[in-house]
Amino acid sequence: MRLNDLRDNPGATKQRKRVGRGIGSGTGKTAGRGHKGQKSRSGVAIKGFEGGQMPIHRRLPKRGFNSIFRKKYNAVNLERIQTAIDAKRIDAGKPVTVDVLLSAGVIRRAKDGVRLLGNGELKSAISFEVTGASKGAISAVEKAGGSVKLVEMPKIAAKEREKADWRLEKRNKNAEKG
Repeated sequence: MRLNDLRDNPGATKQRKRVGRGIGSGTGKTAGRGHKGQKSRSGVAIKGFEGGQMPIHRRLPKRGFNSIFRKKYNAVNLERIQTAIDAKRIDAGKPVTVDVLLSAGVIRRAKDGVRLLGNGELKSAISFEVTGASKGAISAVEKAGGSVKLVEMPKIAAKEREKADWRLEKRNKNAEKG
């Protein structure tokens, strides 16, 4: 067996149909596109067109809206926090805040706050300072001997603040140059 002997299995590849190559080929003249009209031309895309009938996206009623002021929270389960404590990334003696969760790598970026969810079990008494918490999470934390304090998220968390400072410095440098 040599490299020049390599072949695909018979029937694995199919020759492309060469259209518009004479009347004898069977796909000559109009190349299988019929006669005239928009669809016989190139660059046709009639998505959602139903032959003049009112399209379904216009027949259905409009419903609901997306608020531009909605808050996006980081959902964090208790089991995730317990694994971080076991891995010694979170100190159980100090209160758990957004900045602590960021530095521990439990959350990637601070959104509009952290919402504590009750999936999992806590082994140690921890105090939380979070934006929101479910009833199950609060009862699980209090059962373990900890506490949950609901606080309003500051506008920019620590890492986000660093990014904002970096952007501001960059903007000032560009202003000095230009």
